[in-house]
Amino acid sequence: MTLTDWITQELREHLHPTDLVVTDESEQHHGHAGWREGGETHFRLYIVSEAFTGKSRVDRHRIVNTVLKEAFARGLHALAVEARAPGEPDPRASRKA
Repeated sequence: MTLTDWITQELREHLHPTDLVVTDESEQHHGHAGWREGGETHFRLYIVSEAFTGKSRVDRHRIVNTVLKEAFARGLHALAVEARAPGEPDPRASRKA
């Protein structure tokens, strides 16, 4: 199982997201710290889950990092997280304009 698939599985199992996008951005970091041949070192994720309702940005990141703790042992070097509760604006919409 790829790290991308494992991350997706763990987030779905633990946080039951209504929206989830896991993107491997490793090639954008070619030659940077933590990069390795074959990728799966640098990820970006967008997740919407009830688990984030009423939580601060820092708390949301802590929740995600706790769920994905083993991923860092599997070679994950960097993780960019956009975590939202249902009903909160999707920041991706404003970036497309």
